[in-house]
Amino acid sequence: MEREKFGSRLGFILISAGCAIGLGNVWRFPYITGQYGGAAFILIYLLFLVIFGLPIMTMEFAVGRASRKSIAESFKALEPAGTKWHWFSFIGMAGNYLLMMFYTTVTGWMFAYFFKMLRGDFVDKSVEQVTAQFGELTANPVAVVGFMVLAVVLGFFICSLGLKKGVEKVTKFMMVALLAIIVVLAVRSATLPGAAEGLKYYLIPDFSKMEGRVGEVLFAAMGQAFFTLSIGMGSMAIFGSYIDKDRSLLGESLSISILDTFVAFAAGLIIIPACFAYGLEPGAGPSLIFQTLPNIFKEMAGGRIWGSLFFLFMIFAAVSTVVAVFENIIAFGMDKWGWSRKKSCLINLILVIILSLPCALGFNLLSGFQPLGAGTNVLDLEDFIVSNNILPIGSLVYVLFCCLKKKGWGWDNFIAEANCGKGAKMPKWLYFYAKYIIPVIIVYILIQGYISFFA
Repeated sequence: MEREKFGSRLGFILISAGCAIGLGNVWRFPYITGQYGGAAFILIYLLFLVIFGLPIMTMEFAVGRASRKSIAESFKALEPAGTKWHWFSFIGMAGNYLLMMFYTTVTGWMFAYFFKMLRGDFVDKSVEQVTAQFGELTANPVAVVGFMVLAVVLGFFICSLGLKKGVEKVTKFMMVALLAIIVVLAVRSATLPGAAEGLKYYLIPDFSKMEGRVGEVLFAAMGQAFFTLSIGMGSMAIFGSYIDKDRSLLGESLSISILDTFVAFAAGLIIIPACFAYGLEPGAGPSLIFQTLPNIFKEMAGGRIWGSLFFLFMIFAAVSTVVAVFENIIAFGMDKWGWSRKKSCLINLILVIILSLPCALGFNLLSGFQPLGAGTNVLDLEDFIVSNNILPIGSLVYVLFCCLKKKGWGWDNFIAEANCGKGAKMPKWLYFYAKYIIPVIIVYILIQGYISFFA
């Protein structure tokens, strides 16, 4: 069976960017930036994105394109005889399922808040009443499971339509709409009375804000750069397997990283000036979007419309990632066992709904289960396994696979694949940096992740 291909280069870039652009950009990036010093943090984050994220993304694309397979078979197709790189395919696939086991629940929350905004649930409510609505939503198992199922069914329906007619067509629309909505919202937020202080905090670097916690800020910036690109579990390799060899892969990685960074930056431009305008804390943490922003929108002229647009933007960001990861999950069954696209969609639809139930119920019926200590829940456990373990370990596997000459695919094979076609080339002299420096950074992230998490 001939492998499906994207209809256009734009489709590949927008879908790959859609996979990278998700809740890490528009939910995590603004509050992390708020916590770690604004513009100074952003500069360090961009540095790590270039020296760390770009090479690994290029490696993952190269493995996908050279093998023409998903993570199910890509290592097996390229590994030297007698080596066992293909064993990682099951760990990488487990990462995709684990990510969706909690990501679908959070995506469901976005749908819930979009409908809440449309209905006017926050109008004429006190700050305390608005803040309490998030707890009321998560405490309702029927609502949380219902919105989670909506996210799963929508994602698999889009994928079932095929690569070009479903994944590419719908993601193109969502990404273009997302980019349009964030520009409108960013302009609105930046022109709010009192937003100037927020813009100053966000756009003018002040390194004195990092005093006494440089190490902490460096680690946070490196972690954000690492996780925002969705690298390490084959989510990018699958899209590499669908593209032709007419463009070099570093150039494509650069285009995707620029789009990804633009969305994260624009999300901060929406949220941080608005927080300053209404006297709210921009470093409020993960609850920023659900508990802080509705209070901003209810005070803003036309806030119901702006709030609805914002959560529509959040839905597009979340669903673009859901569709991209579902495509990787579906391709696994198609590559490994020769399933048709429809069969793989149906089996995985049922499987992902069942696997997502513990997270959805972890805030209500299973709230007594606190796996990582008091106050934690199933989502925290699943996020920890993916973010602090599978992503960095997977990235390390891709780097070593592309650098080890006799035991892996090898640097020469990687460079030949990555530099095939028009566009920016991966320099051969990066070999020492890729083989020795990047693995040290990954191991450092892994160890620091454990230290900061359990501390």
